[in-house]
Amino acid sequence: MRLNSTRSLLMQALKTPRLRGLVVGMVMMGTGVVAQEMRLEINSMAGGKALRMNEPVSAQQKARITRLDFLLSGLALRRKDGTWVESKDWFAYLSAGAGRMTAKGSGIPAGEYTGIRFQIGVDDATNRADPHRYAADHALNPQVNGLHWGWMGGYIFLALEGRFQNEGKEDGFSYHIANMPQLMKVDLPVEFRGGRPLTLTLDFDLEKVLSCVGFSKDGTSTHSREGDELAMRIKSRIEQSFRVRGLSYDVYQTPAYASPPAPLPAGTHAYKPAVTQRFPQVRLPTDNPLTEEGVELGRRLFQDKRLSVNQTQACASCHDQGHAFADVRRFSLGAEQQVGKRNAMPLFNLAWQPAFFWDGRAATLREQVLMPIQDAHEMNETLPKVVAKLSADAECVEAFRAAYGVSEITADGIAKALEQYLLTLVSQESRFDRAARKVAELTESEKRGLRLFVTEFDPKRGLRGADCFHCHGGTLFMSQAFANNGLALAEDDIGRMAVTKDEADRGKFKTPSLRNIARTAPYMHDGRFATLEEVVEHYSSGVRNSPTLDPNLAKHPAGGIQLTAEEKADLVAFLKTLTDESFTGGEEATTAAR
Repeated sequence: MRLNSTRSLLMQALKTPRLRGLVVGMVMMGTGVVAQEMRLEINSMAGGKALRMNEPVSAQQKARITRLDFLLSGLALRRKDGTWVESKDWFAYLSAGAGRMTAKGSGIPAGEYTGIRFQIGVDDATNRADPHRYAADHALNPQVNGLHWGWMGGYIFLALEGRFQNEGKEDGFSYHIANMPQLMKVDLPVEFRGGRPLTLTLDFDLEKVLSCVGFSKDGTSTHSREGDELAMRIKSRIEQSFRVRGLSYDVYQTPAYASPPAPLPAGTHAYKPAVTQRFPQVRLPTDNPLTEEGVELGRRLFQDKRLSVNQTQACASCHDQGHAFADVRRFSLGAEQQVGKRNAMPLFNLAWQPAFFWDGRAATLREQVLMPIQDAHEMNETLPKVVAKLSADAECVEAFRAAYGVSEITADGIAKALEQYLLTLVSQESRFDRAARKVAELTESEKRGLRLFVTEFDPKRGLRGADCFHCHGGTLFMSQAFANNGLALAEDDIGRMAVTKDEADRGKFKTPSLRNIARTAPYMHDGRFATLEEVVEHYSSGVRNSPTLDPNLAKHPAGGIQLTAEEKADLVAFLKTLTDESFTGGEEATTAAR
């Protein structure tokens, strides 16, 4: 009831012009009333590395796992005072083979917590109940989990199956842990705060589990009957094989595809990017599924100077990670010191880009990555020569084989690898993001800057804002593809019109994201502004009118919106909160694989 009434008040405020900007700012700051979701992500591990199905887990036993499925229940969180917040009717089905290793909770009450516990298996009443009463998508529906022993009643709590080498031939093992004596309980210490989104990541060490079993001595199966000593031993070892890897005050989405993705190339392993659910649903290419091998190959190619005519320039030469993969120079220099025509754009959150380059002349990322290699002002090389140089390197040939299952290097293979790597450059962890998730606080100046950012300039209706959100709205801070933003234009650079040949596109350029804006100077398509203060001043007083000027700027008075000195300083202060230090400061900027 309280939630509904609060939402009603917010909706009413959104209809009031004087309050709309402030309410939008509150929602962007995460102070709106929304359910806080908890996710429990479990990494199957073997020997300190991620478990790969059908690959060796234990060198000693030469075993590989073909199935790991289990049921979770009874999620509970320990408060700082030692009492517990317990879930009701919480169940999850996890499957390593299906890549289904995330359990979701409905939310966490505010407060300090010191531990988490859950069961592997279900309580006796649930175990005895009719399994056909559950909805079609419920974790306990036998058609969902495939873990119900229909012929004897009750669920298999955990199924661990695989193959192992035995005197020169391969045998199988099938360990099914079930029945109430084998109900497993995991209790782990971990400190965190409730009342906000949370992803808690655990490691489950399968090599540790198997180390308690000797196939020749203990046998290769168990069905957890009364007196089954092996089942009890495996149960105990499972309970000891979980540990907390880390936590994040955020939750992550599962990438979508326009159609079913192509099978992974032989021998490759899926790469799962951690993309926040606060971003729009990401859609990845179906014909180039992300793999660990493909992403690594793309990273290497991004730094490879053999892509240029004289082997002096790599993609990374003009896209510096410390500057959010942008160039500190107004115009980049080519491999032969040619001066470029435009400022190099930053490279991040490319999966959401509708087109590439300032004029949008590349429709896809895969098309874009090959253009700088061939551009006379940049790398100035031909694709056949690049292929020949890379093909002469046995190590490079092996890297392509590992990524694609074939040893032939092609221009398309180069483009796909670069595409994979660039798609993993996701920036989502600025101080603004942390404030939105209630794990950081903006200063009063930064909050005033946020209100200016999300408020229209309409003095007649009592609104005095900077009107930024029209072109830079949403969590990506880029809500419009191309716009004329009122710059004085060079006669030889007409922007988007050069691609479309449409006079209505004269002077329009790609609207970049404002994330990491404090790191991507100089600004605009030609790098004419050196500081954020100059950028803000342009929108305050320097916008030039023209037939294609964006309507959201053309509606302003002829002299501009004339922000005060304090308003300008507040707006710059807010823009600086969009810097993602974890993205621009580390050795690698790829998202964490889950």
